[in-house]
Amino acid sequence: MIPFSVLDLSPITEGSDAAQSFRNTLDLAQHAETWGFQRYWLAEHHGMPGIASAATAVLIGHVAAGTRTIRVGAGGIMLPNHSPLVIAEQFGTLASLHPGRIDLGLGRAPGSDQATARALRRNLASEADDFPQDVVELMDFMSDAPRQSVRAVPGRGLKVPVWILGSSLYGAQLAAALGLPYAFASHFAPAQLMDAIAVYRARFQPSAQLDKPYVMLGFNVFAADSDAQAQVLATSAQQAFVNLRSGRPAPLPPPRENYLDQIGPAERAMLDNVLSCAAIGAPEAVRDSLQAFIDRTGADELMIACQIFDHGARRRSYELVAGVRQSLHPAGSPR
Repeated sequence: MIPFSVLDLSPITEGSDAAQSFRNTLDLAQHAETWGFQRYWLAEHHGMPGIASAATAVLIGHVAAGTRTIRVGAGGIMLPNHSPLVIAEQFGTLASLHPGRIDLGLGRAPGSDQATARALRRNLASEADDFPQDVVELMDFMSDAPRQSVRAVPGRGLKVPVWILGSSLYGAQLAAALGLPYAFASHFAPAQLMDAIAVYRARFQPSAQLDKPYVMLGFNVFAADSDAQAQVLATSAQQAFVNLRSGRPAPLPPPRENYLDQIGPAERAMLDNVLSCAAIGAPEAVRDSLQAFIDRTGADELMIACQIFDHGARRRSYELVAGVRQSLHPAGSPR
């Protein structure tokens, strides 16, 4: 069976707060563990009213402490916001507390707007050019025999698995050159999905961490016991994307009946593009959408995102996804 994992932005819903988001996150992680999900990843974003996972390493520690077997990690840490040494120490600490369970996904985007980036004390002129060197420096800090005189304590020798995240050919090329697993953000930026997969697989160079290409792809699921219910649940994420792209990010709003009939053609076209890698419906419809996506991409693993307003409905969506996984087949396998 193809592994399924969870991507959690620890959403702050309208009328709620971060404290409740963190309780929901831990509850979902504990259920995901019992349902057989491979890993549980949290993402770094800053200054976003609807996302509570800004202090990503802290929240990873909270989730890992409240679970027993599921891998917990970052999907991802936006490395230009941090020094490689600090991330090596943070994830060295996490790996020391939870051996064999911590993943480190690294992204090149800032995860914020320019004003927030300045508040993070980032060098806006150089972060893109420095990203490959920063990745290599970070991996060296966590190696058995670092080349640098400075030591990451804890960190050295722990070799936390590193992933490259991306939504363009840049990340695909870097992951291939370094021989690292690659996670593509098709759940919100699918435009270059197939080209990025092709580049990564064609150019992959084996490394000490990985001997052959490994692709994990983001995929949105809004699952419910009926197609009609799922369509309504999906409107919270649809509203959130429209709000974000309109420059007015907000907490995750409650669902709205017939929302797509209430927006203009430009917003509808944007949603068709952004959410083109998504399944909305009852289990059978979700299974068919997932299988078609696996067949099209040859994904080695799927990272499932469920941005649903009601926590119980969100948890149910992941439960239904877990239930259809056994009936799915890897791309190219006999049916």
